Amino acid sequence: MPKLSPRRAFIAVAVLSTVFAFLVLNHLYAPYQKIWTPISKELYDVISPSSYRYILNQPDLCEKKNPYLVLMIPVTLKETEARAAIRKTWGHESLTSGVSTLSFFVIGQPVQDDSTLQQQLERESEEYGDIIQMDFVDTYQNLTIKTVMIMYWLAKHCQRARYGMKIDADTFLNLPYLVNYLQARGESSREDYISGSVIRDAQPRRNKLSKWFLSEEIYPDTSYPTYVSGAAYVFSIDLASKIYLASRFVKPIPLEDVYVGLCLRVIGVQPVYSTRFLRLRNHFEVRKIKYDRCTFASRITVNGFTPQYLLNIWYDFQKARFTC
Repeated sequence: MPKLSPRRAFIAVAVLSTVFAFLVLNHLYAPYQKIWTPISKELYDVISPSSYRYILNQPDLCEKKNPYLVLMIPVTLKETEARAAIRKTWGHESLTSGVSTLSFFVIGQPVQDDSTLQQQLERESEEYGDIIQMDFVDTYQNLTIKTVMIMYWLAKHCQRARYGMKIDADTFLNLPYLVNYLQARGESSREDYISGSVIRDAQPRRNKLSKWFLSEEIYPDTSYPTYVSGAAYVFSIDLASKIYLASRFVKPIPLEDVYVGLCLRVIGVQPVYSTRFLRLRNHFEVRKIKYDRCTFASRITVNGFTPQYLLNIWYDFQKARFTC
């Protein structure tokens, strides 16, 4: 049998993968979903992991550590202080006794090259082993690309983990509370599970001055599916591969959290509210609220933290387990 050239082999794999994704999604979810059509190759190339290469990677760490939970933190090259603060606070592995967690910072390339910051990042990678960098342009508009890369990386390298979490760097995370919460849910959150600050009945912003502007040409629908705020959400690890597969059927848009919601709609998964006291208190707090030790002790996440603010409150927050 004649050998295929590398180019033809790549095309063959891409075609087979698309056909496989089409069959899987439309067979498994056929009882309650419409038939989904793959987007064009030109559109898919924008978000396809095969369009980008790794600059820095940690492909074997999940296999070695066998984590219960993997935290994926999107940051930019210049956010050195944020990475340092997270490593000293909620990203530290020692916070959850008896349960292994891992944290990774996911980074693209800046619009303008900065060799000094890049060299510093490479030193961080050598020292901490927590940097994943790919060569897509790292902008707010490209957060959807970064999110698909996160899902692909988890699906490829962390299949034995129980949960993944995407969490922004300006967020406070109560990691022991989150782990206890997930363990208490048991089997109900082992598959097709995603939770965060759930947003329903949202509509696209058509005002061009809005940060979240989305034109009718890009997104003609008048409403969004149910989705979770991109600030922080946790999901069963099986959803990483399912969302990645669903991305073959969803036209890219620059709002990454809405995009994940569109992928969830393809696979027939609804986000789960995470609340206490008759749904009056959201565990994933999207507002910036004043720090109070015992208030934060009953939250999973809180938004609006600078690196210094996070460091300032962290020592006091460690007393919560004894006083709240």
